[in-house]
Amino acid sequence: MSYAEFLQTKLATAPAIGRPVVAADVHTMLHGWQNEIVRWAVGVGRAAIWADTGLGKTVMQVEWARLSGATALIVAPLAVCQQTVREAAKVNVTATYIRSGEQITGPGIYVTSYEMVERIDAALIDAVVLDEASILKQSDGKTRTMLIEHFADVDRRLACTATPAPNDTEELTNQAEFLGVCSRVNMLAGYFVHDSDGWRLKGHARGPMFRWMASWALAIRKPHDLGYPDDGYELPGLRILDHLIPVPIEAEGQLFPTDLGGVGGRANVRRQTIDARCQAAAELVAAEPDEPWLLWCGLNDEASALARLIPDSVNVDGSWSPEDKAAALLAFADGKITRLITKPSIAAFGLNWQHCARMAFVGLSDSYEAYYQAIRRCYRYGQPREVVAHLVLSELEGQIAVNVRRKEAGARSVMRELVDAMRTAREEIAA
Repeated sequence: MSYAEFLQTKLATAPAIGRPVVAADVHTMLHGWQNEIVRWAVGVGRAAIWADTGLGKTVMQVEWARLSGATALIVAPLAVCQQTVREAAKVNVTATYIRSGEQITGPGIYVTSYEMVERIDAALIDAVVLDEASILKQSDGKTRTMLIEHFADVDRRLACTATPAPNDTEELTNQAEFLGVCSRVNMLAGYFVHDSDGWRLKGHARGPMFRWMASWALAIRKPHDLGYPDDGYELPGLRILDHLIPVPIEAEGQLFPTDLGGVGGRANVRRQTIDARCQAAAELVAAEPDEPWLLWCGLNDEASALARLIPDSVNVDGSWSPEDKAAALLAFADGKITRLITKPSIAAFGLNWQHCARMAFVGLSDSYEAYYQAIRRCYRYGQPREVVAHLVLSELEGQIAVNVRRKEAGARSVMRELVDAMRTAREEIAA
């Protein structure tokens, strides 16, 4: 028995509960490759679509929901729910935003936020979509377990994200378990090994795992990954400009600070440099007054300082009501707000802001995914102009920018390998 065959004996494959659909069943607005993805996912029944930002995941998941169930639920980040309703209308689908199960009045497509999931009886639906499914990795264990268990009896399930992490055990095992494809225990036993650094992918298991995932997941960066021309899907330029501000910093135990230290040290450096960084960011905005600006921060004090320094700015923070947050983020999309200040945790996932080509990170965390998603709110397919992203950091925080770029290079390499492996697997299955 080969190693690949051995692995297959350890992995439980989800039952074939999808249904066949033909190209004519999918709305004509979708491109050929989007049509193909939707038909594949509907046929699988429990599938993951890992499509890069701007490739139309929202309309694909709306069509999947329409074709997969009589009463379907799309669960999305709060800020994305109303945008999903708008996108559904483009394919002549009425999607209704709800906050409780009592609002499900019959067949149709409903949209709710992750915060509202427990208010909705899963027995009322027969198909569910997790938009920005990386929340399964990011959320705390209680929330993650709740999502997996809450929808365990829903026959048809779809998980969508732009940033799968093939080396991340939490990402892969949680999505596989949510879909009912494989339990976490079996997937870890089949493909990962545990050592002093935690769980890591077995070197010789990489190829077999990617081929196995191709049976339930599809990764795509551009249309050509599925053999289609990239017409209309060529990104404009992206410039990342570092602004390393020389700020005196007091570091415990160091006469002259040379490193950030641990979590406490990083937080201390960030707090000490707020005024200088925010002033530098405000000057960048003032230098291009006719541009819409998006300013990312991580601390409430950063956001408050930016709001004081930047005229006509709106600071969307965590204290706002869900409705007010959603209204402000849509107002920025519509050009009614031209200076938006917020956090990646509030607005970095799923929103379409191609009208904006200027942003600034006023401080930076070590999370590559948050950084990537924040940039991709503006730098995405459909953006006609070069995007300029400013990283406004203290000199000591330049280490964080280096770390994020290292993670970015690694993520690109693994995603390229994943796409290639899945394409090969699909070709082998078709043959």
